[in-house]
Amino acid sequence: MDRQTSPSALKEQMELFKKTLAGRQKYVKNEFQAYGLQLAEELGDWKNRSLYIRLAKNTNRQILESARNFVKDQNPGSIKTPYKLFMWKLKKLKKPHP
Repeated sequence: MDRQTSPSALKEQMELFKKTLAGRQKYVKNEFQAYGLQLAEELGDWKNRSLYIRLAKNTNRQILESARNFVKDQNPGSIKTPYKLFMWKLKKLKKPHP
């Protein structure tokens, strides 16, 4: 997870996504599976990849993207476990506001 000075272009993100999907084509049959595997890889939590696939299937993508971007916006050396921060932010975003 490298912190970038400016937001990456959508075209770059789609190319990365296509490359990830193509590399795992024999295992991945659906888009949400590729997205879940990409999340697991970015967060450094490969052993729980099935959790991220399930989240990608059952959770609104905007909520997942918000939590993912929150983790990416942190200073690279400031967090030891990005997957815990991701789950914390995801819980906060899913909680209904009164």
